[in-house]
Amino acid sequence: MTITDANETIAAPVVEEVQRISELEAENAQLRQEISDLKTGEETLRMLVDKAHDIVFRLSPKGEIEYISPNVRSIYGYDPEELIGQLLERTTPLSELPKAIKALKRALSGDTILNLEIGQLNSDGGIVIVEINGAPIIRDDRVIGVQGVMRDITQRKKAEEAARNSTLKLVKAMEDTLQAMAMIVEMRDPYTAGHQRRVAQLACSIAEVMDLPADRVTGLRLAGIIHDIGKVRVPSEILTNPSALSEAEMSIIKMHPTLGYDVLKTLDLPWPVAKIVHQHHERMDGSGYPAGLSSTSIILEARILAVADVVEAIASHRPYRPARGIGEALDEISRQKTTLYDADVVDACIKAFRDRLFKFR
Repeated sequence: MTITDANETIAAPVVEEVQRISELEAENAQLRQEISDLKTGEETLRMLVDKAHDIVFRLSPKGEIEYISPNVRSIYGYDPEELIGQLLERTTPLSELPKAIKALKRALSGDTILNLEIGQLNSDGGIVIVEINGAPIIRDDRVIGVQGVMRDITQRKKAEEAARNSTLKLVKAMEDTLQAMAMIVEMRDPYTAGHQRRVAQLACSIAEVMDLPADRVTGLRLAGIIHDIGKVRVPSEILTNPSALSEAEMSIIKMHPTLGYDVLKTLDLPWPVAKIVHQHHERMDGSGYPAGLSSTSIILEARILAVADVVEAIASHRPYRPARGIGEALDEISRQKTTLYDADVVDACIKAFRDRLFKFR
């Protein structure tokens, strides 16, 4: 072996080692950069969490508070250190505890918590309303806790309550006005005194059986208490006539839905009260009046009011006949189901009497 060969034999491992050291240094530099980037990211995230308006939290499977962001001071009045390690019962009133435990169990089973509104106790014992969104923390296919954010919505809920109270006052004022208008009809037609009020009661009961939204039930009630307002334009001698009406007199009677519509259409109401009143004598087969509408051309509230109107009329005394009773009234609408009256409305009316024990008041 020559000196040159010996040098090459010795140099080769050295070169390889130098290359390996260089590669390790490059890998270490990259790792240090990744660690630095991670720390920077963590610091940025921590700063965002600490400065966030919402409260960020993390709970253990037992419901212990493992982390809660500093903003808890401004909302709850606690320092984070006072709550770390505490069970969620610390800030949850007894009345809200079942809701909180149910949400925690749901999250621990893998579900998310969306827009949960719940009352919480602040450091003074007052109630703060918060909205919670959360999700399970999963590691190695196992839920190890729950994390999420809480937002103080106390002021929003107070504003909603104030708006709701204002709406209720407005509805009450409207109802009082329409009741006063309804009294005009009853003063001219004493035989049907209370008829509009009782029809409104039954119509609302039918609507509730049919699961109509509360706002639509309100509109239906207002239409019910005023549905015969058009009769103020009908001569009282026709309204109180104890004998059979002539064809001409009946034609005048049939004008009252249109006359009522003309009175009510000028009112700026958030419900189709005028339309309901206009259509309450229409029938499913098109045989009603004043427009001869049929089927779904008649709005649902008017179909409900039609059934309630007929049932109350049959069950009550009239100048030309004695009361025929609830049983006969229900038999009548059952016979004419789908022909004159909406089948679903008829079924709901019968259910209101037989299952919910509805009674006219």
